[in-house]
Amino acid sequence: MPIEVFITNDFEHMSQVAADLVKKKILDVSEKKEEIVLGLATGNSPTGMYKHLARAANAGEFDSRRIRTFNLDEYVGLPGENIQQRVIHPESYCYFMIQEFFGLLEKKFRETSVPFGSLIDQKMLIRELENHPGDWEYKGTSAGKSIAIKQKTRSEYLAWIRKDILDGYRRKIRKAGGIDLQVIGVGGRGHVAFHESGIPFKGSSVMLVKLDENTIHNSVTDGHFPSVKDCPNYAVSMGAELVYQAEHVVLLANGERKVESVTRSLLGEVTPDVPISYGQKYADNGGNLIYVLDRVAGGELLKNHDALKARKIVLQDLT
Repeated sequence: MPIEVFITNDFEHMSQVAADLVKKKILDVSEKKEEIVLGLATGNSPTGMYKHLARAANAGEFDSRRIRTFNLDEYVGLPGENIQQRVIHPESYCYFMIQEFFGLLEKKFRETSVPFGSLIDQKMLIRELENHPGDWEYKGTSAGKSIAIKQKTRSEYLAWIRKDILDGYRRKIRKAGGIDLQVIGVGGRGHVAFHESGIPFKGSSVMLVKLDENTIHNSVTDGHFPSVKDCPNYAVSMGAELVYQAEHVVLLANGERKVESVTRSLLGEVTPDVPISYGQKYADNGGNLIYVLDRVAGGELLKNHDALKARKIVLQDLT
């Protein structure tokens, strides 16, 4: 199916347009199924959309009690002496979703799920990786890499991570029937969730990821952590192959930092160097892909209207 791109005026306009699109998809799915499964993202880009959706749900425009959600990712290595402290840490994605979306709903979602990264003790993870180098391997060509844990391992801790934390989340999504609509943002180097630049597409289901230094530095620049030494170094994340199995994918991006990756993802080749470029393959295989951008993030696309048209990408300028 053709990829649709909506260019909006600013963050608020982008948020409203995206909320209207997502609400329409929810209502469409609700006519066919009792339960709607949403995939959700963290980060700044979807926060305005979440507020609009919460207001719509509270006004009775759709029934939030029929929705089950799965988040894309969660940190490993947040500060805290135990699991509970890590889960409720202000920078945990669980806490983020409660603050920005779940806590705004008068009628709560049927169930919400966030990857089980907070269950992993980062110090123990590092120790087990160092003590059992034959049990795993890095996959990726850049600073951020996925850690592929082998089927047969001597480390019980690494085996537990692979079976219960990673495969367990994938099984839970599959048991729910898969994701009907997935909301995603985009990182500065084109990564989706923590599928970092350079991590191969093949086999990218639910991954344990060693974070890119660029991602870590951006989390400090954006004010999430006071310094690099305070940042988590790992995460549990859906990979591109799993993200783009959803029936619909809605990508939101705003601001100057997203221009290059957004442009390359649609006008360049499909490459793990820009993980969201996988969306081209997804659309070619019949997936429903929508970009909602502010006019800064979409500025280069506006200048290349003919090139988009040649690729059968539908551009709608709402500015």
